[in-house]
Amino acid sequence: MAMDKYPSRQGDHKEIIDRKDPIVHGGADYDGPLEEKDLSFYDENGYIMLQNLFTADEVKLMKEELRKTMENNENRDAPDVIKEPNSNEVRSVFEIHKDSGFFEMLSKNERIVKAAQQILGSDVYMMQSRINFKPGFKGKEFYWHSDFETWHMEDGMPDMRALSCSIILTDNYEFNGPLMLIPGSQKWYVSCPGTTPEENFKQSLKKQETGVPDNESMEWLTEQAGGQIDRATGPAGSVLFFDCNTMHGSAGNISPYPRSNVFFVFNSVENKLVEPFSGTEPRPEFLANRENTSAIKPQAGSLTEDVSSR
Repeated sequence: MAMDKYPSRQGDHKEIIDRKDPIVHGGADYDGPLEEKDLSFYDENGYIMLQNLFTADEVKLMKEELRKTMENNENRDAPDVIKEPNSNEVRSVFEIHKDSGFFEMLSKNERIVKAAQQILGSDVYMMQSRINFKPGFKGKEFYWHSDFETWHMEDGMPDMRALSCSIILTDNYEFNGPLMLIPGSQKWYVSCPGTTPEENFKQSLKKQETGVPDNESMEWLTEQAGGQIDRATGPAGSVLFFDCNTMHGSAGNISPYPRSNVFFVFNSVENKLVEPFSGTEPRPEFLANRENTSAIKPQAGSLTEDVSSR
């Protein structure tokens, strides 16, 4: 294995390392919804929210498909359905882009795929997909973390050339546990203390305790952001794109209002997974796609039109 540019989980050792990869990978060859000012904002902050990227009719359809997905998985006991730690409430459903239906179609929609191509500067494939449910009164917190730290150590993602696309399916308010992000944090990599247990995903998907930053590193990142912590709030149909190394997390939801988002993780076809850098066995396919890494062909058109034509 080549030398690890981003080591982590080396016992008690902790360190903040300068990022060694671009943030925006020069996607001038790709047309898409992002203007130059959007790409500049993403490059500086590590994320960008596009309000109302999908229409009201499309949002209505998304909510109906969300309801069906919740009902279909409520009583299903399977590795790709994650329940809340202290209840039987569904927390996440993975591999939704393989449902041969609405969410597979959504994952190929040109509005999100072309934005990913613009940022990553290449064709992309789907590394992971999921729906995150955060029910009212019961939705638990998810501690601060960089996705890349996990994807690098447990999945073997070589470089920081991936992003998450979060489509807001229910209105995300300040008070129902929205995603929080530290602007500019993508510029540094936090090498976390600890080690990687075998099959760590069985615990971490419910409550992440491995690969989490130490308090001093979090304080330092927040200081670099001028004390700012942003919240990804917006109406259903808005879309958040954020870099694989942006430090983020979310508080619990004690409001009556549920919060649900669909996440598509786009990885560059030039950044395919290798052996995990932790030395452990790769995580299951539903968490890190290795079988089908062919480039996604963006599909144009309205979601409502596509559904009516099926």
